[in-house]
Amino acid sequence: KLLDLGKAELEKMHPYATKKTAAEGMLDIALFLANITHMKTVIEQGAGYRYYAAVLTLISFSLALQMVAGVLIVIIARRDLNIEANHKRLNSQNNKLTAVVFIIFVTNILITTMGMERTGIFRMHF
Repeated sequence: KLLDLGKAELEKMHPYATKKTAAEGMLDIALFLANITHMKTVIEQGAGYRYYAAVLTLISFSLALQMVAGVLIVIIARRDLNIEANHKRLNSQNNKLTAVVFIIFVTNILITTMGMERTGIFRMHF
C-alpha cells in the first residue's frame, strides 16, 4: 500500500507509476480505435447483422466507459504521488479506474462473442 511506503520508496515509484498510467492511456486509445472500427463494420453490414442492436449498444457502452477511464487516467496522472495528502484520493481513484477497466474488459468479451460469425474455416466435414 502507498501509505506504508517511505519517502525514498515513493520517489522511486513515481516514474514507474507515471509510465504505467501512460501505458494504460495508450492501450485505452488502441481499444477505443478498435471499437470504432468494429462499430463502423457493424453499421456497414446493416440491420441484417444477427446481433446488430446488441453489438452497437455494447460498443457504445464500451466507448463511453473508455472515455471515463481516459478522464480518470488524466486525473490520476496529474496528481503528485510524492504528496502524502494525495495518497488516499489516488488509491480511491485507482480502484475506480480498475473497476471501470474490468467492466470494459467484460463488455468487449461480450462484443467479441456476438461478433463472431461462422465462416466455414473451422467446420468439420463428416
